[in-house]
Amino acid sequence: MSPSRPPTWPHCAHGADSAADPVGCRGIHVPGYTQCLAHLASTDRDAYLAGLTPGADIDHRGTTFTESLLDALLDALRDPTTGSPRIGTAGFESATFEGTAGFGSVTFQTIADFRAVTFQTTADFQAVTFQGNARFGSATFQGYALFGWATFEGIAEFEWATFRGTAEFERATFQIHAEFGSATFKGTARFASAIIQGYALFGDAIFEGIAGFGSVTFQSIAEFGSVTFQGTAEFGSAAFEVDARFGSATFEEADSVGPLACAGRVVLSGAKFGGPVTLSFTGRRLECRRTRWSSTAEVRLRHATVDFAHAVFEYPLTIAAEPEPFVLADGRQLSEDPFASTSDSGVRVASLRGVDAAHLVLADLDLSRCLFAGTVHLDQLRLEGACTFDAAPAARIWRRWRPVRFTQRRVLAEEHHWRAGRPGAVRGWNTAVLGAGRTGPLQLAPVYRALRKAFEDGKHEPGAADFYYGEMEMRRLADDIPRSERGLLTAYWALSGYGLRASRALAWLGAAMLLTIVLLMAVGLAQDTPKQTATGSVPAGGGKVTFEIDKDGPQSPTADRFTGKRFEKAVNVTLNSVVFRSSGQDLTTAGTYIEMTSRLTEPVLLGLAVLAVRNRVKR
Repeated sequence: MSPSRPPTWPHCAHGADSAADPVGCRGIHVPGYTQCLAHLASTDRDAYLAGLTPGADIDHRGTTFTESLLDALLDALRDPTTGSPRIGTAGFESATFEGTAGFGSVTFQTIADFRAVTFQTTADFQAVTFQGNARFGSATFQGYALFGWATFEGIAEFEWATFRGTAEFERATFQIHAEFGSATFKGTARFASAIIQGYALFGDAIFEGIAGFGSVTFQSIAEFGSVTFQGTAEFGSAAFEVDARFGSATFEEADSVGPLACAGRVVLSGAKFGGPVTLSFTGRRLECRRTRWSSTAEVRLRHATVDFAHAVFEYPLTIAAEPEPFVLADGRQLSEDPFASTSDSGVRVASLRGVDAAHLVLADLDLSRCLFAGTVHLDQLRLEGACTFDAAPAARIWRRWRPVRFTQRRVLAEEHHWRAGRPGAVRGWNTAVLGAGRTGPLQLAPVYRALRKAFEDGKHEPGAADFYYGEMEMRRLADDIPRSERGLLTAYWALSGYGLRASRALAWLGAAMLLTIVLLMAVGLAQDTPKQTATGSVPAGGGKVTFEIDKDGPQSPTADRFTGKRFEKAVNVTLNSVVFRSSGQDLTTAGTYIEMTSRLTEPVLLGLAVLAVRNRVKR
């Protein structure tokens, strides 16, 4: 209200001056008089007060109260049964309280209107009961604001209020809504052990000092959107029975938030953290989309699903699962009653899309449903502890006439979604991956490659092998691959699982050796060992005799080919071929070519099997 503009009610106008103060006193007329209560003659004031009874409606808008005047008013409204004042509708809009405003233990039966009031010293509302709405919008508390043990049965309205000193709401009860939107707390704000049963709104509020919400119980949605915490934000042991929304909030110097328990979502999307901070939450879900950290941070969680899509952090950030319930400063464990029926306290990551993972550390997290496509510097991601990924379907499934069994390996959630959506997809691939979109092999191949490098840098070679397998699979199945390269990759996959499946290479080796043995017995080994013949002539007059020694060519078998003796020879030839040696057996022309082929293929298959074993046991 402008100082030069008169109020909307009939006002006292005491001390008005046409030049300096054309309005004068703004206090509303006392019923039946033309002055406000502060400027009413003492005899008239006594008569007015004597006519009041407990529970009466009063209207003293714009009036200036001294401490003694307020005490006299409250004494006139005191209930002799309880010894405490009882007021019906209380109109104090734009009033000024020069001394201590002692409303302690007062009962306001309907609306208590303190909008735009100025409390110059202490505002004492301890143990007050507001049975109707309590309106403190745009009020100014220049000293202490004491609302400890107060009960707000209606809506508690504190929008745009300014608390210049300590604001004390310890153990207060808010049964419907608590609205502190755009309020400013310049001193300490204490809500410790308060119970807010309805909607709690602190949107756009500014806490310049300590914001103490320790042990507060929020039974409905708690909205801290766009709040600024310039000092410490204390939420230790706070319990949120629905959602805790801190979207776009600013934490300038908070070194810790929590540990707190939230039965719903903790929303930090768009929030900003200016200094080193530790966040400790037990909750269903933590949303940190586009959250910004300007210093080191640690996020410790239990039971939660985490969404960090497009979060920004310039310094190391650790996201870790807490194995045991959080321990409070007094040694007690944080209550986890909303999760009593849940035995799994693990933490699941839903998305890291758009994150620069160069400074990110993940510890003991479930990454089976995590979306990685679009993550930057994923090869520099650090994985600590037991971070788990999803796996390929394990069961053997029949596709028409042939069985299909996928090799067990770590698989990304996006591959699950993509394979489940392909025509003729087998059962076991999970299509219910939220947010996966149209991610396919082209996008997933570099993701697998980056994660492979991250595992290699962490000296986890078996894990790196799984992601190498996934990378090769995505390359083989990509749409832009040339046909010749696809053929090579398909052969590499079929023969040895990209050099990672020893059993497959050994199976092919066994089959090749068996085929070699059968072919050698059938057409490769000679019928008999060729005989040598010596021919020569003796000169008539004697002298030197010259002999020519010749050997018959190997003869193809014509009799019984599959005998034990021939089997032994075929095995000898085959085993020597595996180690790239010549057996020295007599072979037919066909057998020679069979041995050459065997000496080329079987050592390669043996080498692939050895390579696969090495990739699985290497550290």
